[in-house]
Amino acid sequence: MTSLLLNECLFDKTPQQFPFPGFAGFNPASLEMSSTIVIDDERPDEVVAREALLDQAFGQARFEKTSERLREGRYPAIGLSLVAREVTKDGETLVGTVRLWHVLAGLVPCLLLGPLAVSGEHRSLGLGGKLMREAIRRAKDLGHAAILLVGDAPYYAKFGFSPNLTTRLDLPGPVDRARFLGLELSDAALAQAEGLVLPTGALLFPFANDLRFGTSLPPALAPSDWQQAA
Repeated sequence: MTSLLLNECLFDKTPQQFPFPGFAGFNPASLEMSSTIVIDDERPDEVVAREALLDQAFGQARFEKTSERLREGRYPAIGLSLVAREVTKDGETLVGTVRLWHVLAGLVPCLLLGPLAVSGEHRSLGLGGKLMREAIRRAKDLGHAAILLVGDAPYYAKFGFSPNLTTRLDLPGPVDRARFLGLELSDAALAQAEGLVLPTGALLFPFANDLRFGTSLPPALAPSDWQQAA
């Protein structure tokens, strides 16, 4: 996939030139002014940084969420594990992540999106929105029909998600119905979606733990074999 380069004025202006209103309490000088943000496919060597970012954003409670029951022990969908990297003269830092997973909504194949996370130093800059739009664009280009997620309805409504598309669907655990949202990428893709949402992504292999890291990682943290994530 082609990476998305974000080298707009957001990342190369001085604080006095910063063009976006409403950033109370945020000091743009805290960002490297010569940095560039790149949205690209996640690399296997970024797994530890991604997990650290998710821990920072959600804590260990993220593993207790109902949505996690649809992700655990599975590979994400091919081409739909995205990261945002801040690139400076000193190197690269992972500052955002979003992944999508294969699920079956009743009898309708679709995707589950999440988690979406951006580092604390880069929030309120629109980076989460850029990750969302790129993920949705790629999912549509890859021929997927619909996306489900559990999240803040007013925020995700900006991208076309609605709870009205999931009223006949259930998750394998408790969920706030107002936060259970759907997006159709093709006409009436979820019209026949009814019943329990089930995971259908490729299973992690037993040898997913990789001793090249010097320690045995839990399968959820092990480097993904992207060619097997059908």
